[in-house]
Amino acid sequence: MLAADQAWALAFNRFGFGARPGGLRLGDPRQGLLAELDAADAARLGRPDLPPTTKALQAVYDDDWRRKQERDRLEAAAIATHGMPAPSVAALVAPPPGDAAPAAMAMAMNAPRPEQQIFRAEAQARLEQACSAPIGYVERLVAFWSNHFCVSVDKSGVCRAAAGAFEREAIRPHALGRFADMLRAVEQHPAMLAFLDNAQSIGPNSLAGHANRRGLNENLAREILELHTMGVGSGYAQADVTQLAFILTGWTIVGRDGKLGEPGGFAFNPNAHEPLAATVRGRLYVEDGVAQGEAALADLAREPATARHIATKFARHFVADAPDPGLVARLAKTFRDSDGDLGALARALVADDAAWRPPATKVRNPWELTVAAYRAFGRSPSDAGPALGALDLLGMPLWRPGGPNGFSDDSVAAWASPEGMKTRVALAQRFASQIKDAPSPTALLEDVIGPTASEPTRQAVARAESRQQAYALLILSPEFQRR
Repeated sequence: MLAADQAWALAFNRFGFGARPGGLRLGDPRQGLLAELDAADAARLGRPDLPPTTKALQAVYDDDWRRKQERDRLEAAAIATHGMPAPSVAALVAPPPGDAAPAAMAMAMNAPRPEQQIFRAEAQARLEQACSAPIGYVERLVAFWSNHFCVSVDKSGVCRAAAGAFEREAIRPHALGRFADMLRAVEQHPAMLAFLDNAQSIGPNSLAGHANRRGLNENLAREILELHTMGVGSGYAQADVTQLAFILTGWTIVGRDGKLGEPGGFAFNPNAHEPLAATVRGRLYVEDGVAQGEAALADLAREPATARHIATKFARHFVADAPDPGLVARLAKTFRDSDGDLGALARALVADDAAWRPPATKVRNPWELTVAAYRAFGRSPSDAGPALGALDLLGMPLWRPGGPNGFSDDSVAAWASPEGMKTRVALAQRFASQIKDAPSPTALLEDVIGPTASEPTRQAVARAESRQQAYALLILSPEFQRR
């Protein structure tokens, strides 16, 4: 049985984003976690200033159109003046002095893109929400699901502009709701359709397929089965991937012309949809239009393999790299019995003693570490730039995983390499050097890791040569780095 103060430390670190100076620790820590789940609109990000996906993508479309118009205008002017086109954009980094047309084009091409500004605003809002959360359990859930259903801003301007809205629209509203609802929202979101190329997937027997001879793209279907629902080695076959890809043809993004709906939104294009019935996992889907794909997703959400896959990832993320099989089995049962109720899954984790027993061996990933550092010193960052830079250096750039499988939850292998730890030391020193008005290092230690602090950690902080060195040692302590 954990002492009350140790239990609170575990609640903050294992399930949340770490304690803050003077953090209140009264009552049962499990009840504190459940209270965060029960708060009204707990996972929502109340920021009406952030654009919905449609508006974000319309800004990208309009910017692309303006840039094309400017290129065409300057090309025409160059031909009229010099009898030849202006140099390519790549050659305009340093245009010759006095050459007005290339200089104007270079200025137009180097102007800030709207997707860059939108990305920074979304990152700032996410960081503020995580830093201000009472414990941070709900925000950890959001981060978990956002990584499970990841997209990458490196894919395109569409993905960069829509990554934050994707999390706000497809992840947050369902983080404590039903998995099937989240699955549908994710797979129909323009960010996911762009990231996994489904917007260009055309059924070979569709009207568009006959006219354009363009092909089927299986990326989205494969990742739905392999990553989003059942998991690798769970019994599906390549035929299931192909058939699901047929079902998802026509799921696309409305272009600037708005022919299929509001520009930048999700649309079903019947001309690109494979018109034949399809069979996935032995089930025949004969529904018309978008309902065919929605029916297939609803069934995949209820597959027993999906429950096992989700439960395993959930326990690995929060508790241990090699989670207790009994805990995984109980979480999978909760998932099945509740029809994929993610709020019930989050509550079952908190209630299970096996989630509280393992020692703190998981290394905080870069996002968790960055937020924990801000929280430990009572900071509410007004500029996301330093945090984004730290995440880049630590190998976990925001909404930029190396592939559709997201960032690893095998924490020691992923985040405890010698190079990674060296970077953590440098960043901790840099962060500590900027601290001006925090509590004394020993007082801060008691607030943040006191119940778990070892004697060597206490001595190192107390004997530091300066406050800044003491702060850095606190951040670098095993009790702060691990959860």
